[in-house]
Amino acid sequence: MATITTELVKELRDATGISVMQCRRALEEAEGDMTKALAILKKTSSDIALKKANREVKDGAVVIKLNGNKAVLMALQCETDFVSKNEDFTSLLSKLADEVLTSDIEKMKVDAKNMIDGVIQKTGENIQLGDVYIVEGSVLGSYVHNNKSGVVVSLERGNVELAKDIAMHITAMKPEYISKNDINTDAIKMMEEIFSKEVASINKPEDIKKKMLEGKISTYFKEKTLLDQPFIKNGDETVGQLLEKAKAKIKEVKKVSV
Repeated sequence: MATITTELVKELRDATGISVMQCRRALEEAEGDMTKALAILKKTSSDIALKKANREVKDGAVVIKLNGNKAVLMALQCETDFVSKNEDFTSLLSKLADEVLTSDIEKMKVDAKNMIDGVIQKTGENIQLGDVYIVEGSVLGSYVHNNKSGVVVSLERGNVELAKDIAMHITAMKPEYISKNDINTDAIKMMEEIFSKEVASINKPEDIKKKMLEGKISTYFKEKTLLDQPFIKNGDETVGQLLEKAKAKIKEVKKVSV
């Protein structure tokens, strides 16, 4: 059997980032052959990942990368906040986003498994890809809050600063709809049923009750609709008025959170 030197172990550790003990065991099993040792570690990573695959991923991190008229918004999920801040984890997320930016989502997903398996072996936690989006446009703005939620906004006209402000507003205010046209009839019907029970107990004539019901529904959906929300930096105007003033329109919005 070949002698497993400290230098050989260090070389394998530098190449993989995996613990000294695991590197030594792989080299012993491979009888000092570096190529075989790498293959053994790769298989071990895959086996470990398979065992952890059913463990719930409740945490993670979000990243946004922009290059010209293209933005990538993606999340990588793990089990704990501690690992979400681990250098291997954050580096992996950055590399995967870079690959989407220079290639595409499907190519990244093919390459991601081996990369993720290696970090699972290092961290001991289940790690899974979260949502991944590509947003394209001539005016792109983004905002990431605490590495846990991110928004990319694409505008028709306007400028990057405006797009960033709207992305920040969306992150903070969490609208469910962009405009009133996005509100579906099922959502309206559900809120009618809920507010009808409130209004029914009020001692008022039926026509007054009807107006009260309409007012409650209108107020509820305005609070949930981006264009009707007071702008977070200036409550005297709505996001819709802000866009109108800039002669801009929202082309696309993508949100990701963990």
